[in-house]
Amino acid sequence: MATLFISDLHLEAKRPEIGEQFLAFLAGPARDADALYILGDLFEAWLGDDDPSPYYAQMKSAIRELADSGVPVFFMHGNRDFMIGNAFTAEAGVTLLSDPHRLELHGRKVLLSHGDALCTDDVEYQQVRVMTRNPEWQAMMMAKSIEERIAFALQAREKSTARHETMDEEIADVNQDAVELTIQEHSVDVLLHGHTHRPAVHSFHVGDRPVHRIVLGDWYEQGSMVEWDENGPRLQELPR
Repeated sequence: MATLFISDLHLEAKRPEIGEQFLAFLAGPARDADALYILGDLFEAWLGDDDPSPYYAQMKSAIRELADSGVPVFFMHGNRDFMIGNAFTAEAGVTLLSDPHRLELHGRKVLLSHGDALCTDDVEYQQVRVMTRNPEWQAMMMAKSIEERIAFALQAREKSTARHETMDEEIADVNQDAVELTIQEHSVDVLLHGHTHRPAVHSFHVGDRPVHRIVLGDWYEQGSMVEWDENGPRLQELPR
């Protein structure tokens, strides 16, 4: 048995093939896992736990079925679903983790993160991130109708898409100094994250210590997963 890690599915009704693969994953490989960790951006946009979307309800129910089968499920906010709250976690049967979250796995010290906080070269995004994580800002958003929140999310997505089309790719990636500082601060051997949609395993040194950064991929064209057992972590593609 192994512990499984996924992120960046960006589930939405407009991309049914991703949801179908996710449902098959929950009913298949995930049932044999020691635990499942979802490291953010499970949904393309989460506008509040009161969203009546039947599509989201279906996904939530499937996650609950996995949790009820005895597989612990852990969730971490991403930059698209940071407004997931206590109602969702209770209904889906998941445990909400802070970002970052440290754990030990088969003798390795591991730090989990969504990854967006490491993209420090993108100063404008980091300012938006601070604002949207503010409880007062989130309360202001939740006071709006679901229709108003949907309109806001669509506008924000259009602005973000236009901005990324002209942005230097390196600015949107993690900052290596931020990565090394984070690893050093938390005294870990492995940093595991998503967000950048650039699946890879990076090996380097922090001081005289060999460390690794494992990056999960998105699920747009295929699935992406890290499977971790007594033999160590394996970054895998999941063909659709």
